[in-house]
Amino acid sequence: MKSSSVTFRARAEVSTSHAAAPAVTPVRFPAKVELFNGVMMTPTTYDDVVDVCINAAKARQPAITAFAANHILAMAAGDEAFRARMNDFDLVAPDGQPVRWAMNYFHDAGLTDRVYGPELTRRLCQAAAERGVSIYLFGATDAVIAKLCENLHAMFPKLVIAGAESPPFRPLTPEEDAAAIKRINDSGAGLLFIGIGAPKQENFAHAHRHSIKAVQLCVGAAFDFHAGVKETAPAWMQKRGLEWLYRLTKEPKRLWKRYFVTNTHYLALFAKHAVLKKLGKFPRQQSTSSRPTDSDLDDELTVAA
Repeated sequence: MKSSSVTFRARAEVSTSHAAAPAVTPVRFPAKVELFNGVMMTPTTYDDVVDVCINAAKARQPAITAFAANHILAMAAGDEAFRARMNDFDLVAPDGQPVRWAMNYFHDAGLTDRVYGPELTRRLCQAAAERGVSIYLFGATDAVIAKLCENLHAMFPKLVIAGAESPPFRPLTPEEDAAAIKRINDSGAGLLFIGIGAPKQENFAHAHRHSIKAVQLCVGAAFDFHAGVKETAPAWMQKRGLEWLYRLTKEPKRLWKRYFVTNTHYLALFAKHAVLKKLGKFPRQQSTSSRPTDSDLDDELTVAA
């Protein structure tokens, strides 16, 4: 599909979005803890994520954030290169209920809810509208992007969408990539929502962690849900960690491998580390910096589809 871009500049708020921000103290993201096989996760809440992301955006401080369900955590636990990239993120919050349960069980995190990407997107857009932070949307299809913009404006009339585009499903050429980054940066957006599917979106965010001047948020299916083209699971299924089952019934061909293979891997990881905890050998590593030291990984990553 051909890439498309739409820019919204009808609101008066846009005219001030490029004003130079005064010098501020760097925003520090919450510390992370080790969960499985060296994978670092952030024990955090909706309110804390909204606050730190909005503050970073207003300070014009770039950051990369992700929201990990079972399959992402299992993938990172089993893939050293992907794990290194994920551990380089400023924030990796528990998107799935089983991940939240694991953080509570192994680290006494006391989390009462997960940080679900679609719900976080809604809360962040509300906060962005209230606090004068513009956003950029990158992902989905032309039709989904158009409907998403329409719905977000209906929910939050003061929200400034500085730009929105649907990239090709294939890997971008170097020229296309550079042009997309220029559009994003030139828009002045403080928040960049990325919805191109996992792990593609996480690889994209990490590869551009030094070139995109915004807070990047890998929110996956949030675009489809807020555009109204897909339905979220019933609340009772979400609370019980069964959203994966609901989505599997809707898209079995696309999602069967993700859920059956990675969920099995996740359960095995949980069982293994539960035994380690009983033996007093569960790792207790915690990050001491809000921004991990950059790894030696090449920025020019080959983004997996």
